Amino acid sequence: MKALVLEEKHKLSLRDFSLDEPLGPHDVRIALRAVGVCGSDVHYYQHGAIGPFVVREPMILGHEAAGVVIETGSSVTTLKSGDRVCMEPGIPDSNNQATRLGFYNLDPSVRFWATPPVHGVLRPTVVHPAAFTFKLPDNVSFAEGAMVEPLAVGMHGVNKARVRAGDVAVVVGAGPIGMVTALAAMAGGCSKVFITDVQPQKLELAGKYPGITPVNVREQDVVKVVKEATEDWGADIVFEASGNARAIQGVFDPLCPSGCVVFIGMPIEPVALNIVAAQVKEARIENVFRYAHVFPRALALMGAGKIDVKPLITDRFGFDESIEAFDFASNMPPESVKVQIEMPAA
Repeated sequence: MKALVLEEKHKLSLRDFSLDEPLGPHDVRIALRAVGVCGSDVHYYQHGAIGPFVVREPMILGHEAAGVVIETGSSVTTLKSGDRVCMEPGIPDSNNQATRLGFYNLDPSVRFWATPPVHGVLRPTVVHPAAFTFKLPDNVSFAEGAMVEPLAVGMHGVNKARVRAGDVAVVVGAGPIGMVTALAAMAGGCSKVFITDVQPQKLELAGKYPGITPVNVREQDVVKVVKEATEDWGADIVFEASGNARAIQGVFDPLCPSGCVVFIGMPIEPVALNIVAAQVKEARIENVFRYAHVFPRALALMGAGKIDVKPLITDRFGFDESIEAFDFASNMPPESVKVQIEMPAA
């Protein structure tokens, strides 16, 4: 099959690639329709590795995906051919203790699309467990379905924060993950969300959503803005979604006493954390690595119109333009948020 292959760092090919994917009794075969370009995909393209995950041989990219079921295994009863679906890209080991305890995202042996040595889905079809394949609501498009994966990260962060109705939150970073975290926080019960960045174009887009207030930290002091809006108390929750070392240094500043900080963005290098700033507020600190048990709720919120990701899909490319899509995503203009690749119908 034709696939987008990362041959090595800085080298992509759109070429025939042989994969043997037999259909097991609990699997479905899916024809891909939309695949998002994630920051991790771009990072592998630019650097050839993320931490301990090193691309040592050609690997197909892509893990944010939606498509159509075209074949089902003999034991599959929840899905049928023709169902429109999105797929959770990580397959845990059911025998692993983390999986048995309910946090399968922390299973060290999880097989996650486009994470070496596991191939991704920028190709015509993929075989996937039915248990990690989810029907799209009728009013949710393939493009929106491919946004469920990044949205799940934001929703997992909101779940870890234990949002209470009426909370005020700050989201640091208006990239794709910051944007979906802000939407998830509003859907989860926050009364107001401040989102910070230095790019006015992204902040303008974020500000079009009701309840989300953009703050350009080049021009405004986010601590002052939040204190003025909360009678000098501060935000109940701060979601750090930028991974920026300087932003992380000030993450406790807009937080109220006994508030919660959720670290979502991943810095490229280790960064120092101001522990005293956390201690004097008795801040609760939570961390996010991917997600667990989130896709059905994300789809339910999208289907109910509570979360609208359509404005975040700013750039689309055809499958034959996949290399151009990755070059674009490597140097995106400030008005761009999410790049997607539209796969051809069979």
